[in-house]
Amino acid sequence: MRINVMKTNRNLFLTIKFSKFSCFIVLLLITFISCNTNKDAEKTYHLTGELNLPSDLKAELWAESPLIHNPTNIDVDARGRLWVTEAVNYRNFNNDSLTHLHFTQGDKVVILEDIDQDGKADTAITYVQDKDLVAPIGIAVFENKVVVSCAPNIIVYTDDNGDDKPDRKEILLTGFGGLDHDHSLHAVFGGPDGKWYFNTGNAGPHIVKDKAGWTLRSGSVYSGGSPYNNKNEPMVSDDGKKWVGGLALRMNPDGTGLKVLGHNFRNSYEVYVDSHGDMWQNDNDDQVLTCRMSWLMENGNAGYFSTDGSRYWQADQRVGQDIFTAHWHQEDPGVMPVGYNTGAGSPTGVTRIEHDLLGKNYRGMVLSADAGRNVIFGFEPQKTGSGILLAEKTNFISSLPDDNELYVWNDSVNLVDKLRWFRPSDVATGTDGAIYVADWYDPVVGGHQMKDTVGYGRIFRVSPADKKLINPTLDFNTSGGLIEALKNPAINVRFTAAEKLRAKGASVVKEVAELLKEDNPFVAARALWILSAAGKEGQDIVEAAMENKDPLLRATAFRALRQSSTGHLSLINKYLKDTSAFVRREFIVALQNAESPDRNDMLMQLALQYKSGDRWYLEALGTAMENNAGFWYDKLKSTLGKSSPQSWSNEMKDFAWRLHPVSALNDLSMIVGDSSLDNRERMKMMTAIAFINDSAAVKEMIHFANTGKNQTGEMASYWLSFRQTNDWNALADWSKLNLNTDYERKVAQMKVKLEILKDERQSSYERKSQTRQLALDSVGAQMLLALAGEKKLAADIVGYATEYIFKNPDPAIRVQAGRYFTRPGGARSYSIDSIVMLKHDAAKGKALFLTNCAVCHKYGDEGKEIAPELSAIDKKFDRSSLLDAIINPDGAIVFGYEPWLAKLKDGGSVYGFLVSENKSFVMIKDITGRKHNIATTKIESLKKQEKGLMPDPSSLGLSSQDLADISGFLVGRRQ
Repeated sequence: MRINVMKTNRNLFLTIKFSKFSCFIVLLLITFISCNTNKDAEKTYHLTGELNLPSDLKAELWAESPLIHNPTNIDVDARGRLWVTEAVNYRNFNNDSLTHLHFTQGDKVVILEDIDQDGKADTAITYVQDKDLVAPIGIAVFENKVVVSCAPNIIVYTDDNGDDKPDRKEILLTGFGGLDHDHSLHAVFGGPDGKWYFNTGNAGPHIVKDKAGWTLRSGSVYSGGSPYNNKNEPMVSDDGKKWVGGLALRMNPDGTGLKVLGHNFRNSYEVYVDSHGDMWQNDNDDQVLTCRMSWLMENGNAGYFSTDGSRYWQADQRVGQDIFTAHWHQEDPGVMPVGYNTGAGSPTGVTRIEHDLLGKNYRGMVLSADAGRNVIFGFEPQKTGSGILLAEKTNFISSLPDDNELYVWNDSVNLVDKLRWFRPSDVATGTDGAIYVADWYDPVVGGHQMKDTVGYGRIFRVSPADKKLINPTLDFNTSGGLIEALKNPAINVRFTAAEKLRAKGASVVKEVAELLKEDNPFVAARALWILSAAGKEGQDIVEAAMENKDPLLRATAFRALRQSSTGHLSLINKYLKDTSAFVRREFIVALQNAESPDRNDMLMQLALQYKSGDRWYLEALGTAMENNAGFWYDKLKSTLGKSSPQSWSNEMKDFAWRLHPVSALNDLSMIVGDSSLDNRERMKMMTAIAFINDSAAVKEMIHFANTGKNQTGEMASYWLSFRQTNDWNALADWSKLNLNTDYERKVAQMKVKLEILKDERQSSYERKSQTRQLALDSVGAQMLLALAGEKKLAADIVGYATEYIFKNPDPAIRVQAGRYFTRPGGARSYSIDSIVMLKHDAAKGKALFLTNCAVCHKYGDEGKEIAPELSAIDKKFDRSSLLDAIINPDGAIVFGYEPWLAKLKDGGSVYGFLVSENKSFVMIKDITGRKHNIATTKIESLKKQEKGLMPDPSSLGLSSQDLADISGFLVGRRQ
């Protein structure tokens, strides 16, 4: 079903109620916009749009500029008003204030209200404009407190007198990285436990002291994206943990109790906590079609960087690993399951529908906005084992029909099709049950840029097609009113109601307990959190819920008691045999940092109930056991591993892989060395060996590299090559091993970039960025040359490569680039007869030779032995003949110096001279002189190329006089 969005002019209001003074301000604003935009900005961009959504829903344009500009995040207050953070000053370092709308007094928080309940906003009030607000991307409203996330600060504004202006401002926490950066602080959500949940991206470092004095120190190898994010590194927090990348965090509303709940994200935009206490978040990728939507397990490692934060996923990509697996380190012990792969895009706001006002068929749906895909995705969660999978994805609302992944990053479409300008930055549920969508309307997304110069933005409202939703009048002064407010669809509104009910203690136990009878399990779950804080009477009711037939409610009951009672450990003992792995995993999480004499016995009993394949359960156990892995391995082996390792159960093998203590080395090696076992199982155990940071593991890997056949030997060589640069660097004398780590890793990284470059779904901006990185790298440039030799480079890529490849620091690359790319400045024509007549300068000729020719040719003691030796060239050629060979290099290619291209089955390629070939191996010397010994079984095709490797002089920028000097140096002595 397509719903037409109303057509309006961006320089006009709809129905707006302003005072005379406000109208004057509006006229000034319109004038300011007109004066601060280019000619394009004067056009009406937002033509009639079409939004696609289910037929039982409708979408309406609820508000648009100039009521708000560049909306980045939204929240709803108890009156049903929408609060908006604006990012007009986004990327100040990129955007010229003379051409882009700019607020010199800082960005704003704006309140929108639909007073007459006609489905459109009537008024816009600037709540605050603050120079500390530089592109804020998070807002939460808790009664009279407004919490704005704007790195480096979480700011709390308080309105004491109710005039919609803050009377107080507090920097609650500070020290987060990511000033004016997308990968920074995001919105706060009120959890059902009375705590605040939020997250931050990987633009660290994050060095934050909470109000109780506990300090978070988090970083990674990531820097860039803004001039402020120029230094970052992994660090250790006060809890002794090395938290890396993006983080999910929780704290008390007063700023104490800061705690990390998950880490190693790239840039999760929001972490939404539902009424059960389950956390939901999406995450962006490196433009390689691997964005994700995930249920977040507490203390989970999401796998973007290496576990210590020192390496990008590209550096860790193993032989044969697909990009999605490598991107999120899915085959590494210690990493939680990745979630749902949503492909390309730019994920933003998240919410969950916990009410029936849109229809019961939408209850429980998780919504994830994706600005890059012009869509709000809808997911149906499904409990699987001890975790939750997002089993199904639909387009809940989109500006394009069907799944628009093929349109992602296509600039030619962006600039023509205004439907592509729908950039949902956030999605939230109103007090009326409607879904509100913030649209940061812009022709592009990502790349740290903004092309819409006037800061246009919209808010859409999604509601049932057949009924009208009205904002209720909420009563926060009576217990009955608070209970009704607790049922409200708006998350931070019901948080306020929950806090007030919690404060009433045992006096509301009976009324709140009635909610356990509700048909809606989310409402029943909220009651459990309130009751757990209502003294013994309430806690007894919650403990009784541990017998509920719904495992999610049982898990919620335990979570609630865990946070409000010291007796939760005794509950674990009582319910150790719970039939739900989901509930038992919650017990394991609670035991991870618990101090109890019964802890180890309980963990062991829980471990013995593990079923192979349940990665969440295994990772929860691994986190609980990893600080004493040897002890736990021996303990598990004494029960589950009494037979030979090769015949172990899958469960025991999983424990060996996840825990991998030094004491497991011999067992792991026995599995790896048994060729009768499944090869995937053997390589998995070799991975476990690779994660043992001990010299004994290095020696064992050397053994497999020297004696292993086929994949065993190859993988062992890979691990040695890789590990010597990081965890194993100090564990062996690497000079005695013939390993080429840097090259192997570089090839893997460049392959990833090459795949992005060849993907026409990527934007010209992204493809150009990847081409630039390839062209400026010696290994990457060879890959470009190989594709150019096959005539498989698209015309636009040829143009991008031409712009950069002649700037490659390797002169051999620059020389060979002339065979396939035209040096900027164009080709030149030469007359041999005229050049011969020119006077030559042998000294200048030698200097030019060393700069341009010696990268391949040797003359005397100088140069490289890649192309033919030229020390005695004067015995073969006179000046005219030599000039002919230089100017027309393809006229007669010297035998043995024809270029060959070996295209490999794994997608790679090697380009250079064929120096050896037999049935088993081919040796190619590339244009930098490196020799590649390639097994013929790995070669898909081996072809001689039409053009020689020697470039024509025009591509090198050589003039006729330069050629006269070079030829004079080489043969002039005898001429």
